Amino acid sequence: MKRRDFLAASALLSLLAPSSVLAANKKKSGTTAADKPAGKGGARTTGRTGAKATTKPDGRASTRKGSRRYRPVVETPTASTAAMPSPPPAAVEQYNAISLPDEAQPQWRSYDITSTITLQNIKGKLRLWLPLAQYKDTSWQRSLGHNWRGNFDSAGIYRDPVAEMEVFYADWKEVTGTPQLQLVSQVAKQDRHFDITRRGSTAERGEVLRRCLQSSNLVPTDGLVHRTAERAIGRIKDPVAQGKAIFDWVVENTSYDPGRSGIGRGDVEAMLDSGQLSGKSADIALLFVGLCRSVGIPARPVFGLRIDSSRLFAGLGATGNLRTVQHCRAEFYTPGYGWIPVDPGDVRKAIHDERLGNGDPKLVVLRKLLFGFWEKNWIAFNSAQDVRLQGATGAGALPFLVLPQAEAGGIRFDSSDTERLSYTVNASRVDG
Repeated sequence: MKRRDFLAASALLSLLAPSSVLAANKKKSGTTAADKPAGKGGARTTGRTGAKATTKPDGRASTRKGSRRYRPVVETPTASTAAMPSPPPAAVEQYNAISLPDEAQPQWRSYDITSTITLQNIKGKLRLWLPLAQYKDTSWQRSLGHNWRGNFDSAGIYRDPVAEMEVFYADWKEVTGTPQLQLVSQVAKQDRHFDITRRGSTAERGEVLRRCLQSSNLVPTDGLVHRTAERAIGRIKDPVAQGKAIFDWVVENTSYDPGRSGIGRGDVEAMLDSGQLSGKSADIALLFVGLCRSVGIPARPVFGLRIDSSRLFAGLGATGNLRTVQHCRAEFYTPGYGWIPVDPGDVRKAIHDERLGNGDPKLVVLRKLLFGFWEKNWIAFNSAQDVRLQGATGAGALPFLVLPQAEAGGIRFDSSDTERLSYTVNASRVDG
């Protein structure tokens, strides 16, 4: 039986607390930047994207006035000699589901994501950064373009090809009023499924796989991390089954801590050293990533933002002002299948929010569902770790980039600093 059929089955989804499921939002028409008021202060500057960005020799995006065409590109990975040999096909799991529907056709849904930022109590030179939706089109997400307006002196988009990340930036040479910015991004989404019966995906590039095996400042791959991963996989040899064993270990041994700020810090070494395996989505996802990398399984976090209600549980979706609903998922690579999506953080969040016990049938379904499935109510920004912001002069590298960042007078702060940075972000359905 195909995993995607299981995921699509209404019989299984109905097991997940009907009282917690949010009704689907009515179709809303998107709001364009032209309908929004311009920021107060300096001269109004606008920009639009729809084709490839142009860059200056120093790597910065062109900031000349007027319309700029910008369209994220599709890059298909090429076969690499560094790719690992394919394992024999894994056994297909059987599920006791009845009346499974026919395989659903892809259902894309487009959103306008509108971010509005106002800064106060700022003097001197100012630079602002916002992470953008990933620029590479995939089978489950497409970036359709961006446009912006505000009273900045210059603005644009730069791309970090190594981190596969795009970042919007805006500069104010000398703040004399109230810096303001509005950025509208359009993104198309559909559910992402892993089908264990389908092999033959294009091999990932060797340099990407090597990066996804390396340690980072907060995610080592040796010592206690490696020993923990070895205990989790035992004698399992199949890479898909190894990833599932690590996923199960993380779900069983972590807990969700709503008191942590943001999405957590992702300090895997500190978590394991203390024995306190609690945190938010970044902590839990990066623990999964570190354990996979330590035993030779390429893995990476994927940082993003919830943009709509969930069909599963209310707490796994969001509507209204989305300024604090960033969320981190993860994926790991196996030859023949490519990248497999997982979301251990949302399993632990549902356990916490819904008070699910170990034997609860809803939890049994959810654990199976979130190994190989990402719901389309979330957009992916990037997988970058140890991020150095272009043009920054103050603090060093960030562990990851998921919140708007600003720097004034050599001091860096983010959108959690509500005294200096007012940030709202809303998503409206364009179709679907």
